Amino acid sequence: MAHRPPDPADPAADAVPGTALADHLRAQATEFLRALRLHREGGAGAEPVDGVRALRRSARRISGSLHTFRPLLDPAWSESVRPELSWLSGTLALEQAYAARLERLLLALHRLSGTPVLPAQAPGPAPSGATEPGKLAVGAAKAGALLERQLTLARTRAHSTALRALGGSRFHALADTVALLASEVPLAPGAAGADLRPLAAAAQERLSAAVSALPLVTAGHPYNAEALVHGLSPDPAPHPQDAPWHQVRLLLRLHRYAREVLHADLMDVRLTAAGQALDRHRDAAEAATAAAEAARTPRIAPATAYALGVLHADQRHEVEAARFAFQQSWQKQTVGTP
Repeated sequence: MAHRPPDPADPAADAVPGTALADHLRAQATEFLRALRLHREGGAGAEPVDGVRALRRSARRISGSLHTFRPLLDPAWSESVRPELSWLSGTLALEQAYAARLERLLLALHRLSGTPVLPAQAPGPAPSGATEPGKLAVGAAKAGALLERQLTLARTRAHSTALRALGGSRFHALADTVALLASEVPLAPGAAGADLRPLAAAAQERLSAAVSALPLVTAGHPYNAEALVHGLSPDPAPHPQDAPWHQVRLLLRLHRYAREVLHADLMDVRLTAAGQALDRHRDAAEAATAAAEAARTPRIAPATAYALGVLHADQRHEVEAARFAFQQSWQKQTVGTP
């Protein structure tokens, strides 16, 4: 059952002083340093491990708190640290993202064609009700091989970039800054006694406004032809329908992080479900883009291009399903809000 903390905009609720922000930042800085030690103990040449993921997690939370509560922090310090945290989080995320994208696409090809696609990555028997071998089955293996080459290369490059980043002077300077944060938080004058709730409420209002601008009615339809038509067009730009949803995902994350500062011991499972739906939306949208980019590879066989086109359409349907799931979660969230 979800626990509902007091509304941060409710004047009757107890004020949350700026010292809570300082405590939160110190705790996250300590987690960052613990994750860094875990990563170093695992070896610099190892595959992504819990230490790297924990580094990203702490970096995102520190950066999110600096963004939401920046009026209460030393402005010069905050504006210099936040871009570095975003750089680190984004750099460390790429390798895992490419690996997950490849796995998602290979499993989808396996499901759609009814035939094994690169068994090393997508093991298991064909699903019940699988289609007979045909044009899709013929092209699926070659499509999977093409995706594996492209995304494995991208993953390898991302791995090398992450290793260089973690061994570079830019990261070492950031780690030193976070180490200082673990002992002293540079609050602005008078911030220790300020109430955090208005700034947290502003983050919630930005999220609500962005959600209000989403086409939630369209998201309730099982088929969005415009989303499919755009994907395989010659224009390689990201799908224009996706950007507002990605923005809502970022704002929802900031809202959740702000709630963690105010109420570290409370969790709302409805917000978690909404966030998971938006994560699935991003994953499916990026997978569809990868399939479309592979389909633009010069001189591929028609059967391979056909399989990639079907794969792209499948992932765009997954995008629509994720939007519908978010719509349902958000409506429950809205109804449940006091």
